[in-house]
Amino acid sequence: MTEPVQTLAETVAERIREKVISGTLTPGSHLSEMVLCEELQVSRNTLREVFRILTKEGLLRYEANRGVFVSTPSMSTIIDIYRVRRFIECPALAQAHPRHPGMQRMRLAVDDAHLCREAGNWLGVGSADISFHSAIVELADSPRLSSFYAHISLELRLVFGLLQDPEFLHGPFIDQNGEILLELEAGRSVAAAEKLEAYLLRAERFILGAYARVAPSA
Repeated sequence: MTEPVQTLAETVAERIREKVISGTLTPGSHLSEMVLCEELQVSRNTLREVFRILTKEGLLRYEANRGVFVSTPSMSTIIDIYRVRRFIECPALAQAHPRHPGMQRMRLAVDDAHLCREAGNWLGVGSADISFHSAIVELADSPRLSSFYAHISLELRLVFGLLQDPEFLHGPFIDQNGEILLELEAGRSVAAAEKLEAYLLRAERFILGAYARVAPSA
């Protein structure tokens, strides 16, 4: 069976999603039709279809008389994201098949995070962190779970963007990803899953605490 061909609107929507994943577009950013039409080389009608797609996904929001903005996650959204992450990632890690290809992608993400840290590229560290956890989900060998998690990753990047201090946010978790991977590479998948669950609980508390500090000015 051949894969369906993406429409122009779907292709452009993916480019905007990539801007969110990379941290280029942050929560609350206003999207100018004129600027984006010129940058993406599309018509206003196409761009408005893109906006409809991404608004339906929850990535963008429309405000009457003001325009289109990147969505801003709430505290309840953060709590729900981390609940879903524990439900998906921990079993995927605990039941991982030895030498699964996802493990190599986890290793590449860990190495990339270290390189980005050395270069002071903290947005890059955030992208590597998302890649690491996406690779964990791949261990489940479920295309539906991976597709669903791709959307969770978009929301997660919005959460990261809220805090506006990627070094403070990602610094403590770089080495913890490495520790989880070492357990998995040693064949201790259950121990790796236990470390991951503790990691996600710490990360949730950490982000909620940081969010509470910036919320009044958000």
